Amino acid sequence: MVDLIFTRRFSMGHRLIHGASESCALPHGHNEFVTVRLEPISLKPLDGVANMPVSFQHAKSGWHRFVDEKLDHALQLAEDDPLLTWFRTHEPARAERIIVTPGDPTTEMMACLLKAKLDAMLIADGAVLRCTTITLQETPTNTVEFSGDPLPMLPTPRPAEQCWWRRADMSVAD
Repeated sequence: MVDLIFTRRFSMGHRLIHGASESCALPHGHNEFVTVRLEPISLKPLDGVANMPVSFQHAKSGWHRFVDEKLDHALQLAEDDPLLTWFRTHEPARAERIIVTPGDPTTEMMACLLKAKLDAMLIADGAVLRCTTITLQETPTNTVEFSGDPLPMLPTPRPAEQCWWRRADMSVAD
């Protein structure tokens, strides 16, 4: 099997208000790396001409655009975080850059949400590739890796089709 693996770096801010640790309850940031492993849906021999299941450029362009435009320098907040209400009331344009998660935006939660988002994007792109693993490195010593179907792992706080992570668009909130 020929897998395509690529990594993108982004800076982010978040806070965890549901008891992870007091230091994480204050807004803070990380420089993260997200690595995805894609494999072709159907195994075909290389053709002796282009010799790839799909070009790297095609495989990564939509995902890299999402990371660069929506994840990089964004704030991640739980949907019940009072800061979210403040931003929506006082700075609605900036509130659009906030990634809203069901519960705290932990690295574990974000790995599942990002895997679901990428899965939706790959299906919308013709289902030529599937993501087998997503790795989210929060710090040089803390990394979360997720393989498999993230949807059973995620809470469904509203009708499933309304969850931003199930849509193949550039949304990061509902």
